[in-house]
Amino acid sequence: MRILIVEDDTILADGLLRYLRDARYAVDWVRNGEDAENALMQEVYDMVILDLGLPRINGFQVLQHLRKRNCKIPVLILTARGALEDRVRRLDLGADDYLTKPFDFAELEARVRALLRRFFSENSNELCIGSLCFDIKGQRVTVEGNPLEISAREMRVLETLLRRSGSVVSKEQIIESLCNWNEDVSDNAIEVCIHRLRKKLINCGISIRTVRGLGYLVDHPNGD
Repeated sequence: MRILIVEDDTILADGLLRYLRDARYAVDWVRNGEDAENALMQEVYDMVILDLGLPRINGFQVLQHLRKRNCKIPVLILTARGALEDRVRRLDLGADDYLTKPFDFAELEARVRALLRRFFSENSNELCIGSLCFDIKGQRVTVEGNPLEISAREMRVLETLLRRSGSVVSKEQIIESLCNWNEDVSDNAIEVCIHRLRKKLINCGISIRTVRGLGYLVDHPNGD
């Protein structure tokens, strides 16, 4: 799961990064609302942890713009404000939950888990293309209902590609998706992983194409 933290407090953000990465989440961090909007337009995230008191564009505006684009990913608000009218406004704008500062990291992680569980239970738990289906919740891959044997790393790479099906995914994005494995991942290791996936997916009606100089593209040559 990949999370975007939007927080201008460097000390708090550093603590959140360390805690969530230790919990095996892939985490990006930006310091202001403008960078948050750019990141959310360019990348695919499973959740946003959003401070309200941001420079350039405030957190309320970031949340409002996100929901206007019909993006339904969970948003957990961090705020020092505790007034009832502020709490109501956050929820009215589309926040899924909020924490008032200061808070305990363990409580934040528990809320992250709860929001992600709820989101994936309410939305499709499968990424399907061709005869292949990826069960996100169960972390299981099947082809025409039959289990496909792939390694944990191959599964994470495949999930990253399927989430962006039809779009080019760079090696850097794939490496970021593996960043919580506590190991160095080289370009060569990604190429080996892609090669193995291609061999295993050869009869699934999908392909992983190399887009020279940009990355990889998953598509369904025969259409749906």
